This record gives sequence, structure tokens and C-alpha cells, in this order.
Amino acid sequence: MEKQGAVKIFEGKHIYLRAIETDDLDDYYVYLSDPTTSRFTGTQKVFSRQAAASWIETISKPDSSRVDLMIISQATGRLVGEVVLNDIDPVNRSANIRIAIAGQANQGKGCGTEAMLLMLHHAFGTLNLHRVELSVYAFNDRAIHVYEKLGFKREGVQRDCLFWDHQYYDAITMSILEHEFRKLHMPD
Repeated sequence: MEKQGAVKIFEGKHIYLRAIETDDLDDYYVYLSDPTTSRFTGTQKVFSRQAAASWIETISKPDSSRVDLMIISQATGRLVGEVVLNDIDPVNRSANIRIAIAGQANQGKGCGTEAMLLMLHHAFGTLNLHRVELSVYAFNDRAIHVYEKLGFKREGVQRDCLFWDHQYYDAITMSILEHEFRKLHMPD
């Protein structure tokens, strides 16, 4: 169920985005420990509950270089992932974006697409950014398809940058510029 007093910072049709709260620890710890999520994000750390609690404390503090938001299902009020703008550079008007959807049960339902759109509207419409970039592993075809559908363009490949399960994988760097986003998602 939805948390009492939860502040919906950005609201979509199926999900909303809000800041993390200390009582998210149980769901967030499960999310951080999910093997599917770890593979798609390239996370090779093993998190303890204390490490998860410490990270929640870190990202709940105001920081002008990042915006960390939890993706919450409108239907269930449960955490389904997170979307983060980080490395915000106000001089060059750029940032990195990353997203992770928690577990296979939440994937393929459009939550990630909706969360990315909400965060990109914030990036270009509120933070006045010009460029947002991301990195995605070459084996993540579904994410690459979503990013291209959103308007991201491939810029390059970081060869063999992830070692996972006895194999190396490339990462694809992609970006979207403000005018590209507006043309696709804010037509006249």
C-alpha cells in the first residue's frame, strides 16, 4: 500500500516518483540484492542491510549534483525501482541518467519508460539541462530499445568494460539533447 504522507514529486499514469524514505529499507534492500537488477546495472557489490541503510541516508540528503528518486507503482504503492540524475554539471548543462527496475516481475510493464520520461522532463524543463547521457550494457536489448524509442542516440562503445560470469561485455554510451527531447515529447 501507498505510504501515508508520501509526497509524489512527479506523477505518471502507472507510476510516480518520490524521494527515498528511511522506512523503504526493507524493499530497497531486496531491490539491491536482486540478481537480475545487479546484472543489468553491472553491480558486483554485495550489500548488507547496514550498507543499504547507509546508502539511503546518503541519498536522502540534498545534493545539487544528483536527484535520486524511487519509482513507485500507482496500483500497489510498492517500490519498483529507482531513477537517478547524477553528475549534474550546471556549467555545461549536462548530466548522467541511470535507472533500474527491481526484479523480473516489474520489468516489461512500461514503468521504466514512464519514469525516464518524467525524469527527462525534469532534467530539461526544470533543471535547464542541454544534454543527458547514459551507459547501457550491450546485452540489455530491451533497455537499448526503450532508450532509442525515447530519443537517445548511440555515441560510442566502451569495449569489454564489464566482467560478468566469466565473460566481458561492452557498454554503449547514449545521449539525448534538449531539442531532440522537445521535438519528440513536446510537439506543438
